[in-house]
Amino acid sequence: MKILFVSSEASPLAKVGGLADVVGSLPRALRALGHDVRIVLPQYDGLESRYSLKTVIQDFPLSLDHESANLNLTEINGVPIYLLENRHYFGTREVYNHDLERFYFFSRALFEMLPSLDWQPEIVHCHDWITALLVMWQKQAGQAYKHVFSIHNLAYQGFFDDSFRYSRELKKQWENLPPGTPPLPYTYMAQAVLRADLVTTVSQTYAREIATPEYGVGLDSLLRYRQDSLRGIVNGLHPEDWDPRTDPLLPFNYSAEDTSNRRFNKAALQRVAGLPVDAEIPLIGMVTRLDEQKGLDIVGQGLDRLLPESGAQLVIMGKGRDNYEKMIKEFAARYPQQAAGIVAFEEPLARLVYAGCDIFLMPSRFEPCGLGQLIAMRYGAVPVVRHTGGLVDTVPPFKAEMTRGNGFVFHEYTSEALRGAVTEAVKAFNNKTIWQTAVQRLMKLDFSWDVSAREYEKAYQRVMGT
Repeated sequence: MKILFVSSEASPLAKVGGLADVVGSLPRALRALGHDVRIVLPQYDGLESRYSLKTVIQDFPLSLDHESANLNLTEINGVPIYLLENRHYFGTREVYNHDLERFYFFSRALFEMLPSLDWQPEIVHCHDWITALLVMWQKQAGQAYKHVFSIHNLAYQGFFDDSFRYSRELKKQWENLPPGTPPLPYTYMAQAVLRADLVTTVSQTYAREIATPEYGVGLDSLLRYRQDSLRGIVNGLHPEDWDPRTDPLLPFNYSAEDTSNRRFNKAALQRVAGLPVDAEIPLIGMVTRLDEQKGLDIVGQGLDRLLPESGAQLVIMGKGRDNYEKMIKEFAARYPQQAAGIVAFEEPLARLVYAGCDIFLMPSRFEPCGLGQLIAMRYGAVPVVRHTGGLVDTVPPFKAEMTRGNGFVFHEYTSEALRGAVTEAVKAFNNKTIWQTAVQRLMKLDFSWDVSAREYEKAYQRVMGT
């Protein structure tokens, strides 16, 4: 099958969040299954100097704002990648800024240009709200492509108001709807959810959750309307990209068969974080966007009891909302022997957190899939997670002295429930034989993209009617 991924980001060209990891990785796994998968992104400033580009469509005149655009081509990891070039809208290194206007243009430009491309996809796989209007326009125009639309985070839908609806002539698209359609909120995403041949999201549990009022962010009635065309497929990892045996960013490499070097990475992390170096102290790590979605509010509410009671150390690394950046700095100052707050995202240091912490904390309010818990297990850190979204599908609770299940799980979104799960994990850490056996078992679990890619292959075959 010939499949075109449409996205705002893809690693390594442009990365803000987990979307980039998925779009940068899944096409590689699908191509390994024999499919011709390509990607199209905006050409952000600076990409032309980092990659060798070939122009495949030049000075294409667009109906929108008297603009024109180029479509350039490069290749990374064996995947052809098209870059839509327009300096007015994408002549900046920022991936997200003035998003409604920029990604309206992105979808409109692709709608007009794709039929002129010498390579034609059978399936257009659009990712998140940024690309949703492309699905709408192509369906309305009767273009021959089939459409898969993936929701990576329903909280971000491309919300707009009446003034934008009139300024961009979107009025009729929200009025001339098929009979029986639920009322559509003013969001880009709503149109793709309504019109795509198949709607996917990044875990089975999240697919069920978003069809409820609690998690549906105003789209739950539409998602229930499309329930028969909604499915969840868990994200994966490329094992060669996340391998503690060969990871060049780690001070010390190790394997599931021999984890002895892990203690040296723990010591390195303790030194970098300014904490006492002691292998016997349980070390909790977080690598996260500093946002309420990620559970930072209940972490903040519980730390004053959690750290003194557990005796554990805690390293939180990430960037995000000012109040949470301030919070983790304050806790580090209040508990200099136990807590460190690193307001940054640096890949080598993030890898060290995964490879050096004993316990990896993901207390998310909601979590479509999550990659942190998958990386943590791959690197030998035991997850403590809340029972939500993709964490349900990838971290079933431990049973039978940690011989079954993948981590410690709490249900209620409270600091008390979080503290209880961490306390349980710290207690288990002190039983070294059981802990070490569980760590080695977790490191051998298969969360590779190979598994997920075969599920996407089945989804594409369903869309194509084969």
